[in-house]
Amino acid sequence: QVQLVESGGGLVQAGGSLRLSCASSGRTFSRYLMGWFRQAPGKEREFVAAISWVGTSTQYLDSVKGRFSISRDNAKNMVYLQMNSLKPEDTAVYYCAANPSGSWSRAFKSNDYDYWGQGTQVTVSS
Repeated sequence: QVQLVESGGGLVQAGGSLRLSCASSGRTFSRYLMGWFRQAPGKEREFVAAISWVGTSTQYLDSVKGRFSISRDNAKNMVYLQMNSLKPEDTAVYYCAANPSGSWSRAFKSNDYDYWGQGTQVTVSS
């Protein structure tokens, strides 16, 4: 069983930055592909970014490429999402998720992930 807890959300002006953190419990954290998703009001949950077991491979939603950066520290059981140049359309609840398959062929949909955090609100004002 894996428990995930996000933190770091908040209110920021357009062009600003936030760093989201995700703390994981469980001994097998380093075996999971980790992802970040977001869900805006009235919209479906969408993939934002993911990182491989050892952190050498990453994938991003096209609209966040060059602005967001995902990283992980397996020694601390932590995953991070650095968000720069934030835009109002980035406003959403952001979720951390764990994917035990570890496969990039199953890494971009919500149902590819078995474990989820409670989410953290990010609001970007214009």
